[in-house]
Amino acid sequence: MKILARGEKSLIEELKPKFSDNVNLTVVDELNLTTDELNSFDVIFDLTYQPQPSLVSVYAPLTNKFIFLNSVTTQLAALAAQSTHSIQCTFAGINALPGFMDRKLIEVSIHNDSDKDRLDTLMQNLGLEYRLVNDRVGMVTPRVLFMIINEACYTLQEGTASMKDIDISMKLGTNYPMGPFEWADKIGIKYVYETLNAIYNDTHDERYKICPLLKTYYLKNQTFY
Repeated sequence: MKILARGEKSLIEELKPKFSDNVNLTVVDELNLTTDELNSFDVIFDLTYQPQPSLVSVYAPLTNKFIFLNSVTTQLAALAAQSTHSIQCTFAGINALPGFMDRKLIEVSIHNDSDKDRLDTLMQNLGLEYRLVNDRVGMVTPRVLFMIINEACYTLQEGTASMKDIDISMKLGTNYPMGPFEWADKIGIKYVYETLNAIYNDTHDERYKICPLLKTYYLKNQTFY
């Protein structure tokens, strides 16, 4: 099976070990292939963060091809609605934030429910274990984890506890492998902030309203540790 992958090097490196032996993987930095060249691949994984409608329009004419997009910040339905071409391919979303593909299960969404059986067959052939989630901004794990990180920032901002104490308390109290600030640094504060911002703009739910302290770290391009 011929697979095309595009995205940050670190994300590609997370993806590679998950494929079964029957996969022939090609990695590109820039999407400068023609439609005929793209059609030569069986599946495409475009892990570009915050995909734009123009990107969707490139893939839209690829009849019956599965296209996986890093759709954590944007619904597949919203992207498809803005495409300048009719959708001939099959769009699926994947949680490709840094560190999330290292987990046993990959979070995947689907644009059309009628393609679920085809998706399941494909994932088995690729040797990928996955969990199907709803097509919504933030998917599942980022919504939960980034809300915890945001709440931890409020606690730190209010002076209730130190950064180190919050991390230790979360690890001991919830058996998490990392505390919220350690997790934010590993994922990247840029991704935490921008994903939270996308979730809040989509839902207007106060739980996702970004803490000013987190915003400051993001604007200053700082890490917590």
